[in-house]
Amino acid sequence: MAGQPLPKSLDRNPRTMEEAQVLVKYVESLFDPWDVDALVDGFTDDCIVRFADIPQFTGKKILHDLFTARSRRQKDYRLVKTLRAFMNNMIAIKGEGQWFDLVTGQQMAGWGCEIWQLRDGKIAVWEGAFVGGPAGENRTSLYTAS
Repeated sequence: MAGQPLPKSLDRNPRTMEEAQVLVKYVESLFDPWDVDALVDGFTDDCIVRFADIPQFTGKKILHDLFTARSRRQKDYRLVKTLRAFMNNMIAIKGEGQWFDLVTGQQMAGWGCEIWQLRDGKIAVWEGAFVGGPAGENRTSLYTAS
C-alpha cells in the first residue's frame, strides 16, 4: 500500500508554509507502510545524504538500499514528522518514531532533526541527526558526571 498521493502543486519547491507542511506530511505517509520507491523518487538523482552515523553518500542507489534495509528491520514503524521551519528551498523537521527491531527483538523509540535542501520539488541534500534506543530506557547517564 502506498502513502497518500503527492499533490500536483508540489512538483516544484513549496512556496508557502502550507505547501511545505503538505510535503512533510506526504513524506511521513510513505514510511507506514514503507514505500521505498516513492521515498527514493522524492530525491534528486544526485542527492547528498548526511544522516545519523551513516557515512555521507550521493545518489539514489545507496539511498534505496538504506531505506530497504531499514524497512526489513523496523517492524510496525510509526513516524511523525513535524515541520519546524521553512524558508526558500530549505525545510527543517523534527521526527519521532517507534518500531519493533526485528534484529534485537526490542521495542525501540527515537527522535531526530532533519534539514532538507530542495531542488525542483525534490530533496537534493538530506542532513539529519537521530538518537534512538530501546523504548523507555533511561539514557541520561551518558550526560551526567559520575
